[in-house]
Order: sequence, then C-alpha cells, then structure tokens
Amino acid sequence: MIYGIRRCSIGYQYRIVGFPSWQKRNPRQGLLIGVCMSEMNQVLIVVGDASETVDTLYPYLRVQEEGFKPVVAGPEKRKYNMVLHEIPTAGWDITREFEGYTIEADIAFSDVDPEDFVGVFFSGGRAPEYIRYDPSLVRLTRAFFAANKPVACVCHGVEIPAYAGVVEGRRMATVPKCRFDLEVCGGTFVDKPCVIDGNLVSGRTWHDHGQYMKAWINLLLEWRDGSAPRLSSTRQ
Repeated sequence: MIYGIRRCSIGYQYRIVGFPSWQKRNPRQGLLIGVCMSEMNQVLIVVGDASETVDTLYPYLRVQEEGFKPVVAGPEKRKYNMVLHEIPTAGWDITREFEGYTIEADIAFSDVDPEDFVGVFFSGGRAPEYIRYDPSLVRLTRAFFAANKPVACVCHGVEIPAYAGVVEGRRMATVPKCRFDLEVCGGTFVDKPCVIDGNLVSGRTWHDHGQYMKAWINLLLEWRDGSAPRLSSTRQ
C-alpha cells in the first residue's frame, strides 16, 4: 500500500507501508523498481563565491570515480567564482590568494532536500565565513548531522557546521586559523591530516586530500550499500 508520494530530481517517488525508503515507479510497467537514484547516488558539494578551487574540485571529481553524482549547491543557482590559496615560502606572513576557476551551482540551498543525498562536503576558502549565515544552509547542515550521513569538511569549511551548532563534542581537523571557530562552538581541534569522528571526516587543507578523502568515500559507499547506521533526518 502506497502512503506517500513526492517529486524528486529524476521523477516521482513512492513510499509503501513497511518499506523504509522512497521508491521510483517505472511509468511503463507500473512497478516499484528500487530506491530513487537521487537518494542513493547524489552527494552535495557546498560552495559560494571564493570557495577554494582545489578544496572543491578534488571531491567533486573523486566521488564520480565511485559512481556518485556530485550536486553543487550555493546560496543561489548560478555560477560562482573560486579562488586558489597558498602560503608562500617567503615574503608573506599570511595566505596569498589568486583567482581560480568558476563553478556552476546546480541547486540553491533553499531547494535542497537532504533526504535526496548520500552525504555532504563543506569546501574551504573564504566562502564559508559568508555563506554560513544562510538559514537554508544551516537547516540542511543540521539535517545531515541528525541523519548521521557522511559529512566531510576541509580548511575553512568548519565554519559552516560550527555556526550550525553541530560540532559540540566532536573532534575535527581544520586549518589552524579556524581553530578558534571550532573550539568556541564546543569542538576539539586535532592537528592531523585525517580525523574521523563517527560520520564526520575532516582534513586541515587541500594538502590533506590524499589522507582523509578515502575515509569519507568509504562512509559514502557504506551508506549507499545499506551497511551504515541510519537515523531519521529532520529539518531544522
């Protein structure tokens, strides 16, 4: 017996009594043919203007190698300008910034339904300090944590879950300049290239991609294959 229906990015989904997942109905056969791909294969990549290029593009491409579809989300559905960050060996005491590539957001934060995604990635750069105040981003961030879905975060990306109030009691890596943001919100700073705390995986900068990314990918695969512990998602 069907007791729910909703539209998803690849058609309509149905939920039947006694079955926990949304299903897609084949319009020709009239049969339930399995969990909607939007729920099982999509991974959210959070960006804004001045997201760091390498922070963003590495996970964007990496998830595709495992059969996931990256969906880029921003404050609006439009093109965003990314940047490149490096710490020069001489002549500068702070991070130097260059213009990077652009990236097109597939969806606005306000239109994101966390139930349609396997996990989420919070990219670094200067964007997080601005976009973290977006109410829709706060809502979806809390939903991913509440559902225990795989979350990855690098560099300044920590500013988003910190502002959303979901890092209290959690261990995380981040760039040292964001240590205060994490600790003032109740988190514990760990200066390592890969920190795993339950569903949360984090690295310090893009230089750590090769250390922490695989751990997050493994969590995504476990969730997609149904072997990860799941909690009900809530909108806040």
